[in-house]
Amino acid sequence: MYGKRFVLIIAACAAAVTLGCEGGRFAPISSAQAQIASVQAPARGLPDFSALVEQYGPAVVNISTTARVRTQMQQFQVPGEPGDPFYEFFRRFQIPPQGDALRKGVGSGFIVSAEGYILTNAHVVDDATEVTVKLTDNREFQAKVIGVDRRTDVALVKIDAKNLPTVRIGDPSKARVGEWVAAIGSPFGLENTVTAGIISAKSRSLPDETYVPFIQTDVAINPGNSGGPLFNMAGEVIGINSQIYSRTGGYMGLSFAVPIDVAMKAKNDLQKYGKVSRGRLGVTIQGVSQDLADSFGLKKAQGALVSAVEPKSPADKAGIKPGDIILEVDGRAIENSIDLPRIIGESRPGTAVNLKVWRHGQTRELRASLGEIPAEKIARAGDDARTGSGKLGLSVRPLTEDERNQAAAEGGLLVEEVEGAAARAGVQPGDVILALNNQPVKTADQLRRLVDRSRGTVALLIQREGNKIYVPIRLS
Repeated sequence: MYGKRFVLIIAACAAAVTLGCEGGRFAPISSAQAQIASVQAPARGLPDFSALVEQYGPAVVNISTTARVRTQMQQFQVPGEPGDPFYEFFRRFQIPPQGDALRKGVGSGFIVSAEGYILTNAHVVDDATEVTVKLTDNREFQAKVIGVDRRTDVALVKIDAKNLPTVRIGDPSKARVGEWVAAIGSPFGLENTVTAGIISAKSRSLPDETYVPFIQTDVAINPGNSGGPLFNMAGEVIGINSQIYSRTGGYMGLSFAVPIDVAMKAKNDLQKYGKVSRGRLGVTIQGVSQDLADSFGLKKAQGALVSAVEPKSPADKAGIKPGDIILEVDGRAIENSIDLPRIIGESRPGTAVNLKVWRHGQTRELRASLGEIPAEKIARAGDDARTGSGKLGLSVRPLTEDERNQAAAEGGLLVEEVEGAAARAGVQPGDVILALNNQPVKTADQLRRLVDRSRGTVALLIQREGNKIYVPIRLS
């Protein structure tokens, strides 16, 4: 009896939601009240990004780029044979298979410093000969690319402006799967477009991406969104929208953002050194499956299995051997093999790290002094892209310690790519730049400043195969 009465009470209370309850008795509510309730109830459960967009939208910029690409037109098959009038006619009017083309691009970015520093993706501005930044107030600036880091897909650009609106930087480690996030960017060139969704996963590994624990979202991201910020509900940037998974080239519900802490580390290195420095251990690793864990006597499938050790590398000097399983670095657990290059890469070269390894059924403690991963590329900036100045047409990077010893030089910059004025003057890849107009250069930023202050012809002191020579370069 009591059971039946309980069911009836529950049913009556459920009915009271639509009928209303007054003084312990049920009272019908008006249709107008019902309509208000039906509209307001869902609204309380949905996020509102309007205040966020109003406050931080002005710090999101549109980035348009121009790049020169070398094209080669397809050779036209001339009909007939030599001597044939038709053959001679078509041969004479054939278009030569060569030329340059301009490639236009569009992306997004966000201002992280009131003095004009802007974060974006490396693939947005990499190889660009001209970078234009447009603000929400329609002001446009020619931007200088301070540096790019392909490994994290992060780039830092600078515009000549002051008192700019900026974003707030958040902590992606506190972000939770399932929470609401929003993106602002320029998909297909549509400036300051806002899209929203949730965090689908964290620390996502993607193929050929070693150093980035991506934030996966279902926020609508399309071409042109790249480089734009990913906001949490507190209005803090927790990531840079970087990639999508798509079979069509458009949004399919899988978007990936570079965590902002990873991006800010790259930003600080690019601003200070013109490149991102990463620690290097010198091992080849693979994942540890449960079968491998069983065969090595590990209770849990974890760590990074060392399959090879580079001779004379930091790992070799520390005593790491093939077959070791690295379990911890400075107390930080290596749950998956992908964790090792991330943790090592976060440390600066020369840092001493403590390693906990599994060998022959027991743990060992080792200590290694990290080397440096060679930089892929240094600062490129608009038409000032190579070495910070298109006037020269160079792409350079600082010498590694081994290269400095081999060249017997205290400083200098290694030439990686040459074009324009420097190529016409005879500068070659592999040359070491020691000075410009007798002023020693040790960083790309220093060379950029010297070139920007120069006019006419400059004297570049280079070292080539042990010989030092001056090369006069007429600036373009």
